[in-house]
Amino acid sequence: MATNERLAHFPVSFFSMILGLAGFTIALQKAEAVLGLPTHIAPYALAFTGGSFIVLLGIYLFKWAQFPAAVMAEFAHPIKLSFFPTISISFLLGSVATLEWNAQWSKYLWIVGAVLHLAFTLRVVSIWIHHEKFEIHHMNPSWFIPAVGNILVPIAGVAHGPAEVNWFFFSIGLVFWIILLVIFFNRIIFHHPLPEKLFPTLFILIAPPAIGFVSSVKLMGELSYFGMILYYTALFFTLLLLVQFDRFRKIQFFLSWWAYSFPLAAITISTVLMLHLTENVMFHYFARVFFGLLSAVILLLLYKTLKAILAKKICVPE
Repeated sequence: MATNERLAHFPVSFFSMILGLAGFTIALQKAEAVLGLPTHIAPYALAFTGGSFIVLLGIYLFKWAQFPAAVMAEFAHPIKLSFFPTISISFLLGSVATLEWNAQWSKYLWIVGAVLHLAFTLRVVSIWIHHEKFEIHHMNPSWFIPAVGNILVPIAGVAHGPAEVNWFFFSIGLVFWIILLVIFFNRIIFHHPLPEKLFPTLFILIAPPAIGFVSSVKLMGELSYFGMILYYTALFFTLLLLVQFDRFRKIQFFLSWWAYSFPLAAITISTVLMLHLTENVMFHYFARVFFGLLSAVILLLLYKTLKAILAKKICVPE
């Protein structure tokens, strides 16, 4: 296949890889600080994540310049549409990952990410409201990304922006999480199962309550009963999906496998935070298990993705 044709099929869902790498980087930072992990490789993980994001963003902007119709087709797609905000979330996660390294860079990334994500949220929700082609079978957990992604903003935002701004974003994310969670369970229980390609997106169910817990602690400055409800909801979803390991093991590799990574990073980070806040030894063991699982998944995903790229199985017509 010609290079230009492969560029035209470069998927926006590739940015899910950045969410996973950024989540792993943040989890690694917390593991080194709280769990005493003696690796000291977090700065290298941050550099790799940042470099990967710059490369992917450059490629996608080049695609936009060369094949604007292909980009617009993705933006009009009922499933691919939800992956565009992974770009703004990448900025927000970059802000979190760089906060202790360079506060000024973190602030710039946060401003870009927050403004861009609000724009994506307004646009995507407007499309949901006025669409003429979406059906219930189009609904899958990737739909959580645009609106619920707002719940990420306060994590670095408490260091960079007014409390009202952070509560604004947190409220959007929390309300849409509840709304979309109800719609999704209606879809998954009373309609056809998710297609195999989208089955890994079930892990996205972990992320909103796990990240919501971290955001609530940042906003309130303490562990609250509300925060505990969010954490234990995330823990339940994690256990629910892990006991279905055999189903996930049989799925053919797609880029959607990267949906495993960020949610696992989210539950790892939130568990490390629970350990820090409660000093309960149970969370120490949970955090180590989740971090080990996350590390193994990231290595597997990098290997599978590189193998698929070399075999030219990515960036091809569906």
